[in-house]
Amino acid sequence: MNNLNNKRPYNTFLLIGVGLIIGLINGFFGGGGGMVCVPLLLLLGLKNKQAQATAILVMVPISIASGFVYYTNGHIEWYLTLLVALGSVLGGVLGALLLKRLNNLTLQYIFAVIVLLAGIKMLF
Repeated sequence: MNNLNNKRPYNTFLLIGVGLIIGLINGFFGGGGGMVCVPLLLLLGLKNKQAQATAILVMVPISIASGFVYYTNGHIEWYLTLLVALGSVLGGVLGALLLKRLNNLTLQYIFAVIVLLAGIKMLF
């Protein structure tokens, strides 16, 4: 057991397993790992804001690794990538600033609605 942040003990193998699941989902679908990462981090005992902030940082190496594999296989549309990345950086900053202002319950409802809508969209 390791003690991350000196707050509570975590099982190292459990955390690596959670990361493996998140990485597989993100690598296979080209995204979506964050939608799985947040609930898994909540199950580990993190608060909503902690889980979402942690998920963002967890997704960086996953995205780099998956992106490199997609790049080496020639699956990147560079013009689209650059424009969407620009918007994503701006949206990420705005989202992080908004996260500070929302309480955990409101954040939980917003996240649940987005996950629900994404699931419905994938069915149709």
